[in-house]
Amino acid sequence: MVNVVDWDGEAAIQATVVDVTAEVKAATGRELLADALEHFPESVVLFDRDDRLVFQNAAYRQSYWQVRNFDPYGCTFEEILRKSAESGYVPEAEGRLEEWLQERLTAHREKISPVRVRRRDKEEFWLDIYDVATQDGGSLMLLVDATILHQQEELLRESQKMETIGQLTGGVAHDFNNILAVIQGNHDLIENAIDADSNLHRFLAPAARATTRGADLTHRLLAFARRQPLRARAADLAALIRSMDGMLKSSLGETISTSLISEPDLWHCSVDPTQLEQAILNLAINARDAMPDGGKLTFDVCNHNIEKQQAAQALGVAPGEYVLLTVSDDGAGMPQDVSEKIFEPFFTTKDVGEGTGLGLSMVFGLVKQSSGHISVASEVGAGTTFKIYLPRAKAEEDIGEPDRAIEEPMARAGEVILVVEDDEAVRTLVVTLLHDLGYDVLQAHDGASAQTQWLEDGRIDLMLSDVILPGGMSGPDIASEARQHRSDLKVLYMSGYTDDAVVHHGQLDPEVELLQKPFAKAKLAQRLRLILDN
Repeated sequence: MVNVVDWDGEAAIQATVVDVTAEVKAATGRELLADALEHFPESVVLFDRDDRLVFQNAAYRQSYWQVRNFDPYGCTFEEILRKSAESGYVPEAEGRLEEWLQERLTAHREKISPVRVRRRDKEEFWLDIYDVATQDGGSLMLLVDATILHQQEELLRESQKMETIGQLTGGVAHDFNNILAVIQGNHDLIENAIDADSNLHRFLAPAARATTRGADLTHRLLAFARRQPLRARAADLAALIRSMDGMLKSSLGETISTSLISEPDLWHCSVDPTQLEQAILNLAINARDAMPDGGKLTFDVCNHNIEKQQAAQALGVAPGEYVLLTVSDDGAGMPQDVSEKIFEPFFTTKDVGEGTGLGLSMVFGLVKQSSGHISVASEVGAGTTFKIYLPRAKAEEDIGEPDRAIEEPMARAGEVILVVEDDEAVRTLVVTLLHDLGYDVLQAHDGASAQTQWLEDGRIDLMLSDVILPGGMSGPDIASEARQHRSDLKVLYMSGYTDDAVVHHGQLDPEVELLQKPFAKAKLAQRLRLILDN
């Protein structure tokens, strides 16, 4: 209480003074909060205790008013849901409106947060909805755009699935390659042992073709599993495609035309050219099958910089300089559920016996193992487009030359080869092949027995070793120890499945010579002479 007196001391005014500092600050705070919510970049809405919308910020109005074409102010949450579904804004509710309404109302009443929902404006997008109870019995909702997060989660799940499948297929390919090596090697021995005019050759020819097909299947499996040994070189992608012109024409037929568009100052890309040729051929054959009545296949190559933002939208892709190969056809196209599975091994839309489902898996594995990226876009009736990003070659990478042919691939007198192989059937076969080629042969089944051989016999000219061996020592481990005693020892690895022993970052280690199982006797002879004569 405050008394104000006049000059004579008489009371003139009597007043009560109340400190309202706190209330003013609170009101100011509420105004600041309301202003902040109004301009918050994500949508915010408030429902009262009767579940009616009493506040919506600018982001909510801008994002949803136009789509739903009505002002939801004063409407209940259920009315807003129903109106949204009826306007086509909620694809999840199509064909199950009442069921969907009950699911969302239950989540709202029980304050289950966050709820990931799919919405549709000009295109589909995803929202995370956070629903919080207020003290007066109402609800405060925050709607966060989760489209990019959802895409990244889907990419991660897909990557993990493909990695798991790759591990399984790689293991199967390893065992199968050892089996094929024995079949192919013994086939070669039998063929050499019978007369040239023998009727038995007509039985051997189908066996040889079947073995070759089996080897091709395992190589494709290894490609998908990213376990094929790649020898990356600096490649001119436009020149490589031009060099395939004859092969493409014979594979595509007369009703399909091809064209190549190339940037003038095209960078060289870092890739295994031989494997890339096979990948391009696989893409071309798939395009041919999508254009049974003919059409056009276009190859477009250009330089491309992948920025950080683009890299973030594709799992496992690093920002940097790439050469972009775009392969487009005007064929039948694919629905989304097919294009999402197109790179999975054994997935095919072709009839039984018309395809293995490994062609695009091989392309996928090659690109990934080359530190690149591949994507597909397709629409039914509008064709399909593949985009392949291959890293720009480093300045020091050379073009490389293919192995030269050897006219006389037999052994020189006195040359000794040490064979290190744990599979007895494969080891016996290789020893026999080497004897036929004129080599003196020593053999071992693991690191310890190999050590015994090189310590006791100093005549060894070359070690022919499997990469993966039992006993704790790999082929490279054995070679490293052997070269401490024989620094000039030459080594050729043979393997049906490579691991980190000889392949790092998807590429063969420098100076590593590798012969893939299964291999023909002639191929073994050629490689041995190339290494021994180098």
